[in-house]
Formats: sequence, structure tokens, C-alpha cells
Amino acid sequence: MPTDQPTPSSETPRLDTTLFALPATAPTSPPASEPGRPRLREVNRAQLAWRPVDLDSLLPDDHRARIVWEYVAGLDLTRLYAQIQAVEGHGGAPATDPRLLLALWLQATLDGVGSARALARLCDDHVAYQWLCGGVSVNYHTLADFRTAPVAVLDALLTRSVATLLAEQLVTLERVAQDGVRVRASAGAASFRRRPSLTQCLAEAEAQVQTLRAELDTDPAATSQRQRAARERAARERHARVATALAQLPAVEATKQRQGNRPETARVSTTDPDARVMKMADGGFRPAYNIQFATATTGQVIVGVEVSNVGSDAGQLAPMVAQMTTRYGQPPPAMLVDAPYATHADLQQVRDQTCVYAPVPDPRDPTRDRYAPRPEDPPAVAAWRQRMGTADAKALYKARAATAECVNAQARNRGLWRLLVRGLDKVRAVALWYALAHNLMRAVTLRRQALVIA
Repeated sequence: MPTDQPTPSSETPRLDTTLFALPATAPTSPPASEPGRPRLREVNRAQLAWRPVDLDSLLPDDHRARIVWEYVAGLDLTRLYAQIQAVEGHGGAPATDPRLLLALWLQATLDGVGSARALARLCDDHVAYQWLCGGVSVNYHTLADFRTAPVAVLDALLTRSVATLLAEQLVTLERVAQDGVRVRASAGAASFRRRPSLTQCLAEAEAQVQTLRAELDTDPAATSQRQRAARERAARERHARVATALAQLPAVEATKQRQGNRPETARVSTTDPDARVMKMADGGFRPAYNIQFATATTGQVIVGVEVSNVGSDAGQLAPMVAQMTTRYGQPPPAMLVDAPYATHADLQQVRDQTCVYAPVPDPRDPTRDRYAPRPEDPPAVAAWRQRMGTADAKALYKARAATAECVNAQARNRGLWRLLVRGLDKVRAVALWYALAHNLMRAVTLRRQALVIA
């Protein structure tokens, strides 16, 4: 009998009215012999989460960054603030707080970070550096410029840090040990050139500067203003470096002649004219600087810093004694140094200021007593020989290795292997950063020890 209702067909789609998809068949329990699939809490790093948190709660209370900031917050940085041209009531973008930049570089030095770009990345990624920044953004240009600019301020901070510990009677200057560390320069061996090659490089640099200026006069719109300024600045800096290298060449030639070598073999770097090829600790010869640290044997605090481009430690004693006299108003009563420091000229120069303890080298004649004064010895040299022959002097000298060499090793552990700056002044700034960072942590240790003893 016909009907108006449609006949069910397999082709007609079925409307699923269930809210959730159901399995086709009821799940069956696994056999008793087979274990079921484990139910796990799996990672989902794409899940968004809102977490109320502040920077201060992310950093532990005993973190080293808090020590750095407490130290920096108590410093008088009037000289740095006086150089800032952006002041209230006048135009200009606000400057980055010098206190923040000082704290960042101290923390970076303690962590062995010597690159401004690496430090800028840490300010974005690392909690300790984010805490120090406190929401202030910094770029690597600002960090790089600040690292080497305030040399006089860093030098004054070193004097003040030692003077504070002297006033607290945690450090004394009765005995000071001095030692040098040779640090690889930011210059390649291929950048060292003789006089004919330097003259040619200077002519090429002058030609490049003239070409850029002519291009600007002919077609000012040839390149963008920023690109043109960068190219011209790079050409001027290269010209200045080559000119400086040529200016320093006569002194290098004179040194070669005094050493019995041919003056025409003298070479100076076009990349870093102040760098010199030195014999390193592994016996190889590389461009380097000689960084000198003077350390108080009581407390292991660095009390003097000097930088030279002379590969030998000879002649480094008298300048360090003069520096400490200027810093603290009096010379150290005793200086513990290695044998190369004890030149006759230096012993004579400091004879009325300090007592030098340095090993006496073996004489060429094995039958001669090394501690017996020689007829040609000046009074200061004769007194040094006799002094080093006593048991008291030998026992006192043992403190040098445990002091000066320990400080140099800690500087190596903090990354003082290769310099990323060029020039004596900038290298001295880097050495002062290491000294300030070292003294900061030594002051924390010495004060804790004093509290325990009290």
C-alpha cells in the first residue's frame, strides 16, 4: 500500500544528536596478562598562563646580584651624574642610570662575561640581570661605551674600596705581593706590519677618506646619511690607527736595537697599535698586554693595578710602589715579587720606601755564594742579597705564591684570557673592573669572618 513517508535508505545521512563522540563499540577490558596504557600528566608548553609575579620575588635573598646592588647603591657617583646632559626642565631622552650600568658590569665580571652583546642578551633572558635592570632596557652600545669610559672613576673606586677595608682593620698594607698576567690582545698576528707596509696602509687609508668625502660632495644622496656616516667614521678610525702605529714604530725599533736585533724587523699592529707580541704562559708568542696586580697578603685584596705593553716584569716594581704611595699616602713596608722584578735599577729606586723580598738568581759561577754581596753591587742590591739569605726572609716570601698567583688564577676563572677592547687605556679599565669585582667579594668574605670571630 503506498505511503507518503520516505523509505529508510543507507544513502540518507544520519543526524548525530550526541554531544560527545562515542566509541563504535564498548571498550573491552584488557586481558589480565597485558598491562593497560599508563595515564600520565604530560607536558604542554603551549598552554597560556597568567601568573602575578614581581622581579624581587624571583631572585633569592642570598643571590650575588643583591650584594652587587647593595654595594653600588652606597657609592658616591657624583662625577658620573655630572656628565649627564639630559636634565629636568630641558629636552632630550633620559639617560641610563650610571649606577645600573656599574652594577651590570660588576655582575658580568663576576660571572665571566666580557662581551657587551652577551651582557645585553643576559639583561633580556637572565633573572639576575633582569632584577638589576628593574624594567630599564639597555643596549649593547650603551654597555660597551660605559665599560671603558669612566677609567678615572673606576680608579677612585678601587682606592676607596681598599681604604674602607683599611679603616675597618680587615686589611693591612704591611706586605704586598705583586705579579703579572699576560692577556691575549684583540689583534691578530697578521695585523703586525713593518715600516714599508705601514706607510702603504696609511696612504690607502688617506685615499679612502678622500674618496668618501669626494663622493659626498659630488652626490650627497648617493647613500643614506647613516650609511655614509658609518663608512666615513670607519675610514677615519682606520687612518688614525695606522698613523698611531707609525708613530709608535720608532720606539719599537729602538727596543729591537737594544736587544741586538735589526731595527727594520720591528712591527706594529694596525688593529691595536698598543699591543705587543709577548711570550705567553704556554711558551707561544702572541699579541698581548701585561696586567699587573698588587695584592695585600692580609685579606688577598687587590691594592694596585697597572697595565703595560712590555712582555717582561722587569721595571714593573718601582711604578707599582709609586702608585700605592699616591693612593694610600705611604708606600708598603714590604713587597714580595718574583725574580724578574728585582732589577738593580728598581731596587735602587725603592730602597728608601720599601723592603723588597725576591729570590736571588743562581750565579753563573756555581762556587759563588748567591747571597754574598759583590764588589760592584750598589748598597740596595747588596742589602737585598744578604736579606734573602736569612731564614726569616725565605719564610716570609712563601706568602707571595698564595697571594698574587691566587688572585691571578681567580681573574682567569672570571674570563681574563682574551681582551675584547683595544688600547692601553681601555685595557686598564677592564683590569680595574676585575679588581673591583674581586675586592667586592673579598670584602663580603672578610666581614663575615670578622662577625664569626667577634
